[in-house]
Amino acid sequence: MIESKKKNLSTEPEKAVLIGVITQFQPEEKLGEYMDELEFLADTAGAICVKRFWQKLDKPNPKTLLGSGKIEEIASFVKSENIDIAIFDDELSPSQLKNIEKIFECKVLDRTNLILDIFASRAVTSYARTQVELAQYQYLLPRLTNMWTHLSKQKGGIGMKGPGEREIETDRRIIRDKISLLKDKLKKIDKQMAIQRGNRGSLIRVALVGYTNVGKSTLMNLLSKSEVFAENKLFATLDTTVRKVVLENLPFLLTDTVGFIRKLPTQLVESFKSTLDEVRESDVLIHVVDISHPNFEEHIETVNNTIKDIDPNIADKTVMMVFNKIDQYSYEVKDEDDLSPATKANYTLDDWKHTWFGKSDKNVVFISATERENIEDLKHRIYEVVAELHAIRFPFNNFLY
Repeated sequence: MIESKKKNLSTEPEKAVLIGVITQFQPEEKLGEYMDELEFLADTAGAICVKRFWQKLDKPNPKTLLGSGKIEEIASFVKSENIDIAIFDDELSPSQLKNIEKIFECKVLDRTNLILDIFASRAVTSYARTQVELAQYQYLLPRLTNMWTHLSKQKGGIGMKGPGEREIETDRRIIRDKISLLKDKLKKIDKQMAIQRGNRGSLIRVALVGYTNVGKSTLMNLLSKSEVFAENKLFATLDTTVRKVVLENLPFLLTDTVGFIRKLPTQLVESFKSTLDEVRESDVLIHVVDISHPNFEEHIETVNNTIKDIDPNIADKTVMMVFNKIDQYSYEVKDEDDLSPATKANYTLDDWKHTWFGKSDKNVVFISATERENIEDLKHRIYEVVAELHAIRFPFNNFLY
């Protein structure tokens, strides 16, 4: 008992195993990308990945997701290596979660729960904490069967005679009441934020959007000369930050938003609806992309799809593509005697500039925010876009002269 208490009190990172499945919709190549991202998520949460497990399945096992043989193999490793936590890349049903925890005898999380945990640790303001708490309760509600081992007990006492009420039913009611209270609280804050947005005057609104950990906050600090928290971790920014920026003689509002990710939990999209209203009400979107990431094209697609869900009128907005981290970009050099067709892995930065990215030259720029490469070019392009909109929106405003 003393040893276990010491382990809980220590600040040592938890040892984790990562688990994924290969299906007809998720081939082995895709799974590798997802598992890399899952390991980054685990690292952000403070866990060390010890080993990865995966299994090819025609159809997931409704009881444990994986087959019985693979489950026994992982359980044996978990117990022999004293693993603290098992993390699944796919969302687990309440019954699967309960069954796997019984077999593994350790904490079991799925991707959604892991992201919620990171959000909870990153939330700073009361508003962000309320949003995360709401998402956590919505995730927890159908999984309460996993939380209790005394479901057969009945509540007794004065005023509780009759058929009684199971403990789990009481907890469900408490959580539903809590969800209602949090939603009411968020509605009040939403009204306050809507008033704040309405009082921002005759200024064009520009929002930074993109996949998580692409450098939005670093770029925000560079353009606004502010000190927004930035770190090489996933979801460093949860709270929306708005700063007034002046380029030459033109002021506008610049917003830093929460980053997106593949398989983003629907609970988070819903509870962070108000935060994402900044995207909906912006005039210009600066889509920041980490071009050094091998799967940046899929990241672009993920962000575009998420934004379409948030704002169906996205086609009416001006969108700038900013490809960041060019200082970290690398490619495979082809041998001179290699006659095979060049792949995207062989593309140089110049090659990428001459693909579809370069078709809208005015709204595409390649930069390095940390090394300050091409920042003046970016500022000039932002100025042109904002000035054009400003002249249309506020023709009698004297900012432009």
